Amino acid sequence: MRKKSFFILLVIGNMLTVEAQEKREETIANPFFQPYNTPFNVPPFDKIKNEHFKPAILEGIKKHDAEINAIANNTAAPSFDNTILAMENAGELLSNVNVVFSNLNGANTNKEMQNIAKEVAPNLSAHRDNIYLNAKLFARVKTLWDQKESLGLNLEQAKILDNSYKDFVRSGANLSDSDKETLRKINGELSLLSLKYGQNILAETNKYELVITAKKDLAGLPQGLIDAAAADAKAKGKEGKWVFTLANSSVMPFLQYSSNRKLRQEIWNAYQTRANHDDEFDNKENAVKLANLRGQKARLLGYKSHSNYVLEESMAKTPENVNKLLSDLWKPALEIAKQEAADIKKMMAKDGIKGEVQPYDWRYYTEKIRKARFDLDEEELKPFFSLENVRSGVFQVTEKLYGIQFKELNNVPKYHEDASVWEVLEADGRHIGIIYMDFHPRESKRGGAWMTSYRSQKTVDGKRMAPVISIVCNFTKPTGSAPALLTFDEVTTFFHEFGHALHGLLSNVTYKSLAGTSVPRDFVELPSQIMENWAAEPEVLNLYAKQYKTGEVIPESLINKLKKAGTFDQGFTTTEYLAASLLDLEYHSQTQDIKVDANAFEKAAMNKIGLIDAIIPRYRSTYFNHIFAGGYSSGYYSYIWSGVLDTDAFEAFKTTTLFNPEKAKLFRENILEKGGTEDPMILYKRFRGAEPSIEPLLRKRGLDKKEVPTKKVRD
Repeated sequence: MRKKSFFILLVIGNMLTVEAQEKREETIANPFFQPYNTPFNVPPFDKIKNEHFKPAILEGIKKHDAEINAIANNTAAPSFDNTILAMENAGELLSNVNVVFSNLNGANTNKEMQNIAKEVAPNLSAHRDNIYLNAKLFARVKTLWDQKESLGLNLEQAKILDNSYKDFVRSGANLSDSDKETLRKINGELSLLSLKYGQNILAETNKYELVITAKKDLAGLPQGLIDAAAADAKAKGKEGKWVFTLANSSVMPFLQYSSNRKLRQEIWNAYQTRANHDDEFDNKENAVKLANLRGQKARLLGYKSHSNYVLEESMAKTPENVNKLLSDLWKPALEIAKQEAADIKKMMAKDGIKGEVQPYDWRYYTEKIRKARFDLDEEELKPFFSLENVRSGVFQVTEKLYGIQFKELNNVPKYHEDASVWEVLEADGRHIGIIYMDFHPRESKRGGAWMTSYRSQKTVDGKRMAPVISIVCNFTKPTGSAPALLTFDEVTTFFHEFGHALHGLLSNVTYKSLAGTSVPRDFVELPSQIMENWAAEPEVLNLYAKQYKTGEVIPESLINKLKKAGTFDQGFTTTEYLAASLLDLEYHSQTQDIKVDANAFEKAAMNKIGLIDAIIPRYRSTYFNHIFAGGYSSGYYSYIWSGVLDTDAFEAFKTTTLFNPEKAKLFRENILEKGGTEDPMILYKRFRGAEPSIEPLLRKRGLDKKEVPTKKVRD
């Protein structure tokens, strides 16, 4: 009997030894379990494989749990260092792996990664709840918060203590045990549903193709777009044909230039009915469920609606303030849009087309009117906006404003061959950070454009730890005969995202939770949108807008045309944006569950505001990624709120000199470097000397001649 027991123990021991050895080997092989040992300590993308993510995430959760429990069960009296700072510094492994995984899942995903995301979403949701619903941990935080006036904290310390306390309360720390369990279930459902919603949009976008086989059906299309469609067809094994997709760089110019109304209608219908086909990728139910679950969560936490919950931590503060701004702009914008529609209808009549203007007519006839009215064809502009020249322009503007330089790196791991990597340096050569730039659409990348970070800036023992930032876009691709030639809209998008990047790169705070873009949603767009203003300035265009073949600087006559057309089509642009913002608020201001499907809900919301049939919201319910999968719920209005800020802020330069060093220094020190360390309005007033006025925005959009209140944004 003893021999048998000994043998069993020996076998078990050997099994445990083998298991331990396998675990050691797995640890050695997984790059997330090792120091990165890469230039500038960027993620080792060349070593990271799909199979590394899940084990590293689960191990990261385990380690973070242990760190959090140690803080919660600390027998020493709570102090800033042993509680707030300890929480701030905990979870490094989980943070490292999760930031890489979530970023790549948006920029370079695949089926395996999408499955991993679904598998780990419940773990991550439960882990977050385990932290914020930990009664012992909250008790320590609350003790410090109650004593905050006597703790002698500096500005940043007081801010992260305040943020920490609010995070706990807003995450349910004060709920009863039964309500906490309800909250856990809601959070778990939300995490999975938002993932599914976003994945459905990507699948729907990728599966559609408009395949053209006859040259006559290419009538009106610019040669560059035709060449790109031929290249896409060849890549998809359809050589000799032309493939157009739902990527913005394909569908939008097709709608703008194709003289084949039937084909415009076909691709438009595919675009505006994405995830709305009652199939496996349908998002109608997901949209309503997400809105309802968010509403249930907000009411559980004591708020009237999800919008009330979200906006409490914004500059706007309440849904009423947001609605007031949007409503003040809606009337004049819609009035101008109706005038634009009437102009389109007249031109359609000349072409023998009877009936009302359809959404698939708008861009085509707008382009014709632009050409007739201003003698401006967007195709005239594109040869002056090669991607390389635009990038040079962005760099030059940044250098003139802030004195910083850019150096391309070829010895740094990249997550995709399309990406380029740059070191960002102060004028004196000091390292600021690293930026990845990834510009062109592919099936592994979701649509749109965004900035993100692989490492946030922080300060450790007096030393600034540099950030690693990324901007991801979906710009027009190069063709065999030409480099990537951007539309002016893509040019401004580049400037926009680079403004976000500067917010992350120039951050100079102590704690990473306050770094860079860690600010209220309706303030985060200020650094990005102010950068757009430089893109169209004649002085700046002369720096970068050069004909890609000859190097000829953009002629003054073309700049003047661009300037004259500056407010053209702003009725449409503002109306479609405001419609989407109001749709967002309508979904998230409900005080009870929505009982109708998404199409019916959206139709009722648009009827309520009087949206004309020729225009739809910029994003419809089934593909509104910003609000249902991108963190902008009750926050899509922030672009126009920040628009008030950015146009007012740009006046500081426009009314002095375009590259005013004093104003640039003030903007860098009070906005770009400060992150979320202080109230945004305090930071803004420190830069500008006063609260912003709405008047510069009205002038920029050509709405200043309409009856619009011109009060401060705070009203």
